[in-house]
Amino acid sequence: MPDRVSSAGSSPVTIDLATLIALGDQLLPSSALRPARQRAMQTGGYHSRFRGRGMEFAEVRAYLPGDDVRSIDWRVTARRGKVHTKLFHEERERPVLLALDYRRPMFFATRGRFKAVQASHLAALFAWQALARGDRIGGFIFSEERNLELRPQLGKKAVLQLLRQMVADPVWRRDPHKPFTPQQRLATTLQRLQRVARPGSLILLLSDFNQWDDAVEKQLALLSRRCDLGLVHCFDALETDLPPAGTYRVSDGIQDLTIATADAAARHKYRQHFFRQRELLQNFCRRQRARFFELPTDQDPLECLTGVKGEG
Repeated sequence: MPDRVSSAGSSPVTIDLATLIALGDQLLPSSALRPARQRAMQTGGYHSRFRGRGMEFAEVRAYLPGDDVRSIDWRVTARRGKVHTKLFHEERERPVLLALDYRRPMFFATRGRFKAVQASHLAALFAWQALARGDRIGGFIFSEERNLELRPQLGKKAVLQLLRQMVADPVWRRDPHKPFTPQQRLATTLQRLQRVARPGSLILLLSDFNQWDDAVEKQLALLSRRCDLGLVHCFDALETDLPPAGTYRVSDGIQDLTIATADAAARHKYRQHFFRQRELLQNFCRRQRARFFELPTDQDPLECLTGVKGEG
């Protein structure tokens, strides 16, 4: 879709404010420019694919720790002998928190754009879309250097604040050749995200999910009990399959390593590792009723936004 919201002309290794703003101008020109008073008159003009607290009843399910006690369905509870709670379709002014992974593994790609650049472009699209729906937009940007929390607010000003913070983040000024030791554990970061996310919020986590483990699953499961959750899996083609048969030299800035890719068994094992990891993510989302999106580094982010390849 090069003639729609394509960022093909932007840098593959960094982001800029003009490009992030242009994504919104091309995607939602009338909504993005409409005065706030007119947008405020749109009372419940859409239904989210996610579930949360809102105006229209959606379903009843078993009560989970962290659920709003005001939503307990006492009739169903008495009939079934177990506490049940009501879920509602969210209609307007829902808090949307965009959790953006800027850790070092996200600054990689062999084609298209860095995973961090792709995630940033998609986060901008999510933010502009949320603005058009009248939602409140906030951010949670995390890296080895810092965690930044932006409280969800209404209006175009909130979107622009998020985009400016994304562009100004110190991660874009790192020395790309300086070796590093991973310090920011994903599970630890998600503990903090749990503390800042308000019940009923929509949380969209954009990451390559490097360091996915049982601790990460536990934190995300706890988060999904209070909020609606969407996971965006960012990945590069090299993570799905080894390059053509040959010998390749790689370096971390200190040590060199030579990789031979001709062995068929090794190639199969490498591919299976990626697909097992993706299956873990997909199965988690099915169990938690979370949305799952895939974002390759060479895909137009709009495809992910519109759910062409999303699951949930």
